[in-house]
Amino acid sequence: MVKERARVATFDDGRLVVECRTAAAVGDSVAVDGVCLTVVEADDGRLAFDVVPETLSRVKPFGAEVNLEPALTAGDPLGGHVVQGHVDGRGHVRDSQQEETGRRVWIDLPPDLLRYCVEKGSIAIDGVSLTIAAVDDAGIAVALVPHTLSQTTLGSRAAGDSVNVEADILAKYVERLIQ
Repeated sequence: MVKERARVATFDDGRLVVECRTAAAVGDSVAVDGVCLTVVEADDGRLAFDVVPETLSRVKPFGAEVNLEPALTAGDPLGGHVVQGHVDGRGHVRDSQQEETGRRVWIDLPPDLLRYCVEKGSIAIDGVSLTIAAVDDAGIAVALVPHTLSQTTLGSRAAGDSVNVEADILAKYVERLIQ
């Protein structure tokens, strides 16, 4: 579960530095917008990560604000589905509409990710564990509650924005086993 929205201080030559309240030590794993990264420096409210070209080829550019999620430790409650921080690719926000107290966001996905999506199935968008509300030929809809809108960067996503997508790991294993 996302624990904090953090501000990107710098991102130069593969070194990402974020300003945050998240406590982490060098060597710890922290998901940044759903991307599992290793802390390489931790100092006075800042965490630094090295982002390699393989990662950059799969994820959206880091924005001014990012979602942070420290790694789950033994004994922590599971509040969402199993998310590994292994982003599968990018989606693009098609539409974002207010619905009473929440928002319905449609996200277009490439076919190689859309095949893992089913209504009421699980997906992670920018590291946020979500339930798929609907599926069509081009993408998925997710229903965002007020808490998610205020505590994650998803509340500021608009049509045309890129998002990181991690498909449900169980769907990928099932596909592999039946091949």
